[in-house]
Amino acid sequence: MSDQYTFQNPVTRFPEISPPKQDQPEPGLDRDLTPQSDRGEESYRGTGRLEGRKALITGADSGIGAAVAIAFAREGADVALSYLPEEEADADEIVGLIEGCGRKAVKLPGDIKDGEFCRDLVTRAVEGLGGLDILVNNAGKQIAVERLEDLDDEQLDHTFKTNIYSFFRITREALKHLPAGSSIINTTSIQAYNPSPTLLDYASTKAAINNFTKGLAQQLAPRGIRVNAVAPGPFWTPLQVSDGQPKEALPEFGKSTPLGRAGQPTELAPAYVFLASPESSYVLGETLNVNGGNPTP
Repeated sequence: MSDQYTFQNPVTRFPEISPPKQDQPEPGLDRDLTPQSDRGEESYRGTGRLEGRKALITGADSGIGAAVAIAFAREGADVALSYLPEEEADADEIVGLIEGCGRKAVKLPGDIKDGEFCRDLVTRAVEGLGGLDILVNNAGKQIAVERLEDLDDEQLDHTFKTNIYSFFRITREALKHLPAGSSIINTTSIQAYNPSPTLLDYASTKAAINNFTKGLAQQLAPRGIRVNAVAPGPFWTPLQVSDGQPKEALPEFGKSTPLGRAGQPTELAPAYVFLASPESSYVLGETLNVNGGNPTP
């Protein structure tokens, strides 16, 4: 299998998929996804760009977070993985892949909707890794709702606590430990610019993440801590089948992009590696769009 450095046609690098209608209980598992996503297990090739670094990644068990965890480990970083307890099966697989390339993996199950857990998460990550110099705020909740009248307060509360409150809380705690030269990377979305009518709460949090990123980047720049964001388009992850998309829309997922297909999580990993590495030392407050060619501001 070719790696990310192999010259290839992006249209055909990964096959166009037509996922069957399927449903998983939230939060969903990569293990049960049809077809399986590609997180770079076989294809991502590291070149030592993060040698000796120590990273905390939320939502690291599956999808985008898992692909980033694999890439960071292949680049030489030790990784602390934050995930929900019910995602243990996926987390165990990623831990095996991290340890398989000689890096340390620290498992930190828990719910980031809880403010006390957010504080404890950072403390345990620092203790387990022996420090911290990369933070990836990635975990997200996405539930499609056809009508605003059907968006209840519980979902609204859970979406905002997961998708933006946790970013504030975890980052605030991490700043006690991050030295100059550290990198904070937030996962936003194309939904921040082009919201789907069924994802009003999710899209609103992603717009907030964009704003949080750009403001915090200016605040932390004098301290030598860089803050940036990555904005994925349609990527094939368990988020989509655990009510993240209307079931009838799954077979066409990602086909409306200029590339004509959904992205695979491993295609996002190099963006996070770039923003974490010293080669992006003059990049702050950037939102790096990885979306198959959809126009963005």
